[in-house]
Amino acid sequence: MPQNPDRRARILRLMAMLLLALGLALPATPSLAQAAGHVRVKIVKAGLLVGGGAGNGTLVYRGKTYPFRVSGLSFGITIGVTVGRLDGWASGIREIGDFAGTYSSVGGGFALVGGVNGVHLRNEKGVTIVLQGPKAGLELAANISQITITLK
Repeated sequence: MPQNPDRRARILRLMAMLLLALGLALPATPSLAQAAGHVRVKIVKAGLLVGGGAGNGTLVYRGKTYPFRVSGLSFGITIGVTVGRLDGWASGIREIGDFAGTYSSVGGGFALVGGVNGVHLRNEKGVTIVLQGPKAGLELAANISQITITLK
C-alpha cells in the first residue's frame, strides 16, 4: 500500500523537530577539560617596597585532594605584614600538572588589623584561580605579583 509523499515528509520533519527539541532540552555535560577545582590557601606576606609571601594550600579536583606550596614576590608599593586565608576556584585545568606553575597578578589591598583580600591569577598553562577571604595584620599594597605553586 503506497503512502502519500507529503505525509512521509511531514512525519520526517516532525521527527527531526522532536529530536532537535530533545537535544536542546537536555542539560549540557561539562567537559572534563573544563572541570573546576576548589582551592584553599593560607599565606603569610611581608614587605617594604618589595614584598614576599609563602604558604600552603589544598586543591580539591575531581574528588581528590592535592596539597601544594605557594611562594611569591611582589613589586610596587608594599608595606606591612599580613596573614590571609583564601578560598576560591581554579578553572582551565586539563590535568593536575597544569595547576602547578607561575601565576601573575596585578592588584592591591589595605588591612589595618583585619581586612578582605581578593586575587585573580593566571598561569602560563591557562589555569585561572580566583580567591578571596579575610586577612589580618597591617598592609598597604599596590603591586605586580608573581606567585609560584608547587604540588607536594
